[in-house]
Amino acid sequence: MQPPFSPVLYAVLLFLGMLIMLEVGRRIAARVLRPGVKGDEGSYSTVEAAVLALFGLMIAFAFSGAASRFQEKRMLVAEEANAVETAYMRIDLVDQQVQPELREQFRQYVDARLEMYRRLPDMKAAAPAMDRAKRLQGDIWKTAIAATRRSVDDPAGARLLLPAVNDMIDVTTTRMVALQNHPPTVVYGLMFLLGLLCALLAGFRMASWPVRSWLHVLVFPLVTASVVYVTIDVEYPRVGLIRLDQADNVLAEVRAKME
Repeated sequence: MQPPFSPVLYAVLLFLGMLIMLEVGRRIAARVLRPGVKGDEGSYSTVEAAVLALFGLMIAFAFSGAASRFQEKRMLVAEEANAVETAYMRIDLVDQQVQPELREQFRQYVDARLEMYRRLPDMKAAAPAMDRAKRLQGDIWKTAIAATRRSVDDPAGARLLLPAVNDMIDVTTTRMVALQNHPPTVVYGLMFLLGLLCALLAGFRMASWPVRSWLHVLVFPLVTASVVYVTIDVEYPRVGLIRLDQADNVLAEVRAKME
């Protein structure tokens, strides 16, 4: 699923906005602070510390949640690959006359799933492959039931195919829910505003320095924008630099074994 905004644009705007707010805070302090009174001796440190701590806590929770969901998506790829491979191997338990049809349906199904993942995060482009995979799920289920009923040599063993097919179908729903599981957009809006507010307070504090430190002025917004960008990139691993394409190769390897 695509993010509601461009992560690169978000990070650039945050960086520029924090730079501007640092200068604004410095100029505000130059007007309101009395000459000879240092900012560190004022009564602002408690408010500044609280706002900065809240901003840091919000980034930490956002990054932790994004990393957790990223790992969950990776594990679901492996879970689907295992479910498909298990169901495909259990085709050997049913009547031999039905096996070729089932195997061909499985191959088409995995091809449709792989095509869908290749077209993500564009949901419109992935929709035809998604619909085809759902249709093949129904065909596989019906063929598996018919094959189970036809197996007379080992009916108990043949029935093991149905739970495996059921697990293979269920994991697709789990993956779809995980694909759409993201924080509300308002969270990123609040994070942006908090970043600007923290920059304003930091600029206000820096007004007490006799000389402007460009190192601090540049590092604070740059580090903050970089961390927020990586957080969003991890949250949407089908869009940016951090991707799930390598994890999808596990399902591609299962498909290669079906030839």
